[in-house]
Amino acid sequence: MLPADPIPISALQHAVYCLRQAALIHLERLWAENRFTAEGDRLHATVDLPGGRKARGVRRENALPLASARLGIAGVADLVEFLPGASGTTASGKTTDREIPCPVEFKRGKPKLHRADEVQLCAQGLCLEEMTGAAVPEGVLFYAATRRRVAVPFDAGLRRLTEDTIEELRGVLASETTPPAVYRAERCRACSLAELCRPKLAGRAVAAWRDRMVRDLLAEGD
Repeated sequence: MLPADPIPISALQHAVYCLRQAALIHLERLWAENRFTAEGDRLHATVDLPGGRKARGVRRENALPLASARLGIAGVADLVEFLPGASGTTASGKTTDREIPCPVEFKRGKPKLHRADEVQLCAQGLCLEEMTGAAVPEGVLFYAATRRRVAVPFDAGLRRLTEDTIEELRGVLASETTPPAVYRAERCRACSLAELCRPKLAGRAVAAWRDRMVRDLLAEGD
């Protein structure tokens, strides 16, 4: 990926989960499937079909392309619900009903302890604000495992985390340098790239090199 290219919104989820994982996928172009990614692909195969419809006053657009020139990101929202807002008046005096965009992201599992899903969703909201000129106060995460919608407020903290993640990932991509492996049991076990990343092996190799260097230095001092 060239540094000038827009950062995929989906890459932000990878970056929050593990910055090395994001670099392996989006810089080194490595990918591997596991049960979790396969289930996610099946879920999105039924969701990411372009089209729109309206029900109960809410306009819904599937697979809506999104982009932000300010942030340098782009992607596709699973679903955007345009909720009815207050009425307004155009310059010509015509009364129109304003709409409040609300991105909805579909996930295969259940709510997580980390904020990767929330950052991805917030990035969609920031794109919608720039594209529509309307405030986007929150989005929704729908988890297939629980069949529940989780409202995510786009507060100042989440917006700051999202923009910081974009800048951090942009720095990694621009440097063309993949961060070193750091083993974190829960995340590494669930990662489809575990066999390609080999975080345990990397940690042992560094430790062995360090111990060898210490021994050599001590031997030289004798």
